[in-house]
Amino acid sequence: MLMKNYYYKCFSCGAGWSSDEIEENDHYLCPKCAAKNEPHSPLVGCLQVFYDYEEIRSLYTHDFFKKLNPGNVFQFPLLLPLKNEVQEVMKARMTLPAHSLNKISLDSNKTLFVLDDTHNPTYSYKDRASMLVLAKALELGKDTICTASTGNAASSMSGLCAMVGMRSKIFVPKTIPQEKLTQIRMYGAEVEKVDGSYDDAYDISISESKKHGWYNRNTAYNPLTTEGKKSGAFDIFLQLNYKAPDKVFVPTGDGSIISGIYKGFYDLKQLDLIEKIPALIAVQAEGSSGIIDCFENGDFTYRESSTIADSISVNAPRNLYMAVDVLVKTAGFGIKVSDEEILRAEKILSQKYGYFVEPSAAAAWAGFIKYSKKSEKKDEKIVVLLTGSGLKDIKNAERALMMKEI
Repeated sequence: MLMKNYYYKCFSCGAGWSSDEIEENDHYLCPKCAAKNEPHSPLVGCLQVFYDYEEIRSLYTHDFFKKLNPGNVFQFPLLLPLKNEVQEVMKARMTLPAHSLNKISLDSNKTLFVLDDTHNPTYSYKDRASMLVLAKALELGKDTICTASTGNAASSMSGLCAMVGMRSKIFVPKTIPQEKLTQIRMYGAEVEKVDGSYDDAYDISISESKKHGWYNRNTAYNPLTTEGKKSGAFDIFLQLNYKAPDKVFVPTGDGSIISGIYKGFYDLKQLDLIEKIPALIAVQAEGSSGIIDCFENGDFTYRESSTIADSISVNAPRNLYMAVDVLVKTAGFGIKVSDEEILRAEKILSQKYGYFVEPSAAAAWAGFIKYSKKSEKKDEKIVVLLTGSGLKDIKNAERALMMKEI
């Protein structure tokens, strides 16, 4: 099979596919495995993108990275599945804050940083994935991008589509916070509010995108989402003086961000730029913990989710199998946090450190606090991902304010 400078590989069966076979035929999942999928279930046949690392290794050295600034998803052309001309257009138009990794002063033996993605174009980590999805849609000549979302992916995709005149079609659950719904509509997206859960919206969006020929951004379903989210690892690497941390705490719902962070560090490891991929820690709400439960028990059981952290509230994590594999490969683990712990963490981050984040991002901080109280390890370098602005969920911010103690 003839490969370009990148190719797709099925996570489930291991089959390799050329970029032409996947992209020209509008495949999102492995053609061999796609038919095995059922509604309201983790995805089988998720595709990963791989590159000619041996060839790239001589070009992407430490000296190459030392010339770069954080915040530009498109400055690693040999590590992105895009044509050069599309990358150049996007590189000039869409960037993220250049100084997003900040050190936190904490009474601890650990060196602590937060990756603050609350100042991205639409105020969430999801912009990293949406930028790459948008670039691929433009490359393929698509005129409409469709996605299902609890809010952040939808506002991200609709906002970036508005920047280039692309049509966006959005499916959201009935429980979406009003702030996120308003943001999506302000960007001019066509919004369909589904009388059901995020999982219902996810399945409907796939069916509708197939029917109408829309390009689909769904998390995990579209492999470009993972490739976009890996840029967080690159930005951490650049801002830690070209080194990897020991641990990264990731708010986890579908499992796509933690899979993307792993992929970024995997690419760096393949290029001999880091010695070891950091341990990745999945932090989930107690009421939506499918990935941690599968990691700890060995199998997945479908359960209705219940948590204030809407961005990580999923019944069937679509990237479950890849996320569990990430925890195994990095010697990582999972931490469950209660809604009360999430609200307390949201208030602490705002009032003690000046970071106003939504509940899902606060969950990652709550997970770190829970870990730090039990861990006796010293001299660890830790990064906590802050993935969304608190302005996206004012209702729960008000609930956090009502808590008497922090």
